[in-house]
Amino acid sequence: MSGARPRLEPSVGVVIPAYNRAHLLGRALDSALAQTLPPRQIIVVDDGSTDGSAALLAAYADIIVLRQENRGVSAARNFGIRHCDCDWIALLDSDDEWLPEKLEAQFEAWREQPEHRLIHCDEIWIRDGRRVNPAQRHRKRGGRIFEHCLPLCVISPSAAVIQRGLLEEAGGFNEALPACEDYDLWLRICSRDPVLYVDRPLLRKYGGHADQLSRKYWGMDRFRVQALRDLLAGGALSESDRQAALSSLREKCRILINGASKRGNREIVAEYETLLAQLDGRES
Repeated sequence: MSGARPRLEPSVGVVIPAYNRAHLLGRALDSALAQTLPPRQIIVVDDGSTDGSAALLAAYADIIVLRQENRGVSAARNFGIRHCDCDWIALLDSDDEWLPEKLEAQFEAWREQPEHRLIHCDEIWIRDGRRVNPAQRHRKRGGRIFEHCLPLCVISPSAAVIQRGLLEEAGGFNEALPACEDYDLWLRICSRDPVLYVDRPLLRKYGGHADQLSRKYWGMDRFRVQALRDLLAGGALSESDRQAALSSLREKCRILINGASKRGNREIVAEYETLLAQLDGRES
């Protein structure tokens, strides 16, 4: 038809980081292989696993397996992204599962709004084997969502498909953060770009298992504080975004001070009280 929008065909690579997840990894891999819009590459980064992951991965013929010494999820994702030669990177965590039409639905939406460089979607939450409803604070949305990203992570890695150029501009995942590395990346991306949101649950996000990072580390706001400090130090925020980030940083410091006070941890209290004083002095 004359004047019709040309069909854009994305080149998509999937990056799956995995550490001792042989009992879960097959489900994630099978869901990537079952996509109605097949990815061009599926890369699994074995982050120094010592379980049966190698044997499991050997049974899959149509994937790329990379191995490294155990360096954490951010280093594993960055390693896989560097070795992917596709224009788009779709992230999938080893404990999650895509629905078959996940990529197809996201790129159908993108063809209508091809100016976007990050696409995400809604999800189904499974906790300890049961479906649960996420709290309102976890609600997903699209557009310019920087301020909505400040309280906590509102884009799941397994929901995200990101244009390679945007990842390169943002600098990839921060390998110095042991947790909240996704929160850190979304802040950097959403401070510069609007995001496209597909209001359909297109993956199952599983939780409740013992090796989740949120169970491994106490006081997750410690890592969000570091992410906010790094972002503010970069000096690239608009004034309104800078003020919103400062407000969130102060709030998280107060939360950490309150929690540490209850536990009698004076060292942590002093650390974040000092940071609060520095922030207040800088803004006065």
